[in-house]
Amino acid sequence: MDLTVISTYRCNSRCQMCYIWQNPTVQKEEVSVETLAKLPSGFDNLNISGGEPTLRRDLAEIVDVLYPKARVTEISSNGLHPERLVPIVERYPNIKVRFSLEGLEATNNAIRGEKDGFQTKLRGMRMLKEAGGTDLGFAIVIQDENADQLVRVYELAKAENLELSTSTLHNAWQFYKNDNYFYDRRKVAREVERLITAMLRTGKVKNWFRAYLNLGLIEKILGHDRLIPCTAARDFAFIDPWADVWACNVRSDLLLGNLARQSWDEIMSGEPARRAAAKVDQCRQNCWMVTTARTAMRSSLHPSLPKLSPLAWVVWNKLKVSLGGRIDFARYIDYDNVRPSPLIPRKSFLGENVKAYVKVQKGLETPAEHYPLGEFFNR
Repeated sequence: MDLTVISTYRCNSRCQMCYIWQNPTVQKEEVSVETLAKLPSGFDNLNISGGEPTLRRDLAEIVDVLYPKARVTEISSNGLHPERLVPIVERYPNIKVRFSLEGLEATNNAIRGEKDGFQTKLRGMRMLKEAGGTDLGFAIVIQDENADQLVRVYELAKAENLELSTSTLHNAWQFYKNDNYFYDRRKVAREVERLITAMLRTGKVKNWFRAYLNLGLIEKILGHDRLIPCTAARDFAFIDPWADVWACNVRSDLLLGNLARQSWDEIMSGEPARRAAAKVDQCRQNCWMVTTARTAMRSSLHPSLPKLSPLAWVVWNKLKVSLGGRIDFARYIDYDNVRPSPLIPRKSFLGENVKAYVKVQKGLETPAEHYPLGEFFNR
């Protein structure tokens, strides 16, 4: 099972596709190290995210508690405070660290509202490499504003001996935003095709399966159904900053329990978890995030093995590319069937006076108070 711990909703980026920074949590109300210590061992991928996790003063303690509980422990950061991660990487060289990078310099800084974000992240990754980090990379949210830079960001990561993880625009209670839509779905999807081909041309098996994950992103971008059904509430879960445990970070009706008040076994074996799993089986949300995709692609026999369908796709298309052929995307993708999108412009907050936007979430007690938008939609 995979788990994401959303450690805080405080954030020092000002992203146009995520409004966590407009809804920060109060430090003293955030999930405690003692509560997280209640988690059992045996997770596959355990991601410590936010908001921005480096704003937690006790991040090193959180890592000390969670690192032994998973096969892979990951920190998802905006990369603006890499110096705070150096001692952690020195202590745990194999910890996975991903910095959010939304394009080349001007594009990243505009999308994320970061004055010197691009250069800070690049310097930070080099700093973590010097500290001994072995699993470092960037993570990009594919959107209209950066799709044409996708392959160049990938080449930048390769040149720096870094990984590149991909996701795409979606709506979720974690982002406090329900209007992340594409302007031109076909155009963005075609750029992802180029990334898939580039990944299959490498000698890294990990990149070949990332290529399949990106095929799923094309389906998501175009508004199609998922390649593989979701397994939320069974194969992954989220813990939010108030210690509420959720099946996923999209549907606000899939609350499983609260880790501060219950044990993990009570939560996962309880009636809310069974009801949530049944709802997931009927879910029509068009999601394909790394959490949902990675677990869906895994074999039920062992988490390090893929299901047969992604394996067959990877073997066949890797062979074609290696022999100089081209991937027949029309065989897999129906570009004639593209869901329409409302045109809702995204605003860059770079250089804006952000104080007027921030709404501190203080003294709120119920999930309905925490997530007032209620339902979130991905189509």
